[in-house]
Amino acid sequence: MNFEELKELIDLLDQSSLTMIEVEEDNHKIKLKKETIVQVAQTAPVQAVPQVQAPAAEVERPQEEPAAEGRTINAPMVGTFYKSPTPESGAYVKVGDQVSAESVVCILEAMKLFNEIQAELSGEIVEILVEDGQMVEYGQPLFRVK
Repeated sequence: MNFEELKELIDLLDQSSLTMIEVEEDNHKIKLKKETIVQVAQTAPVQAVPQVQAPAAEVERPQEEPAAEGRTINAPMVGTFYKSPTPESGAYVKVGDQVSAESVVCILEAMKLFNEIQAELSGEIVEILVEDGQMVEYGQPLFRVK
């Protein structure tokens, strides 16, 4: 194999989604590998919580325009919403509770990791917008705060 053929193989590997090319010709063997870069997203601190069995039913809600009054606490990730750390314990917050930016308001379970979600704003919880055990999307409003 000459230099030009080798260069063509390198270009082919570079231009394709392949991660490796191996060529054997006569008594020569050439193996080209492409390094892949894995990006890892950083999330909030994770706390292990016993696994909670919840009904799989999802409540369909029509997309409503947020009320002009108040702000919302939105889901920072996709996951299952839990209002309390265990089924036996009380909810982190209820309507009428005062929260600060550091207050834990719920847990979102994603890939068997339970993530405590903080309010990130201060005020009074005026509405809980999702049901316990419901799947939520990134950016979906969870609570309305006044």
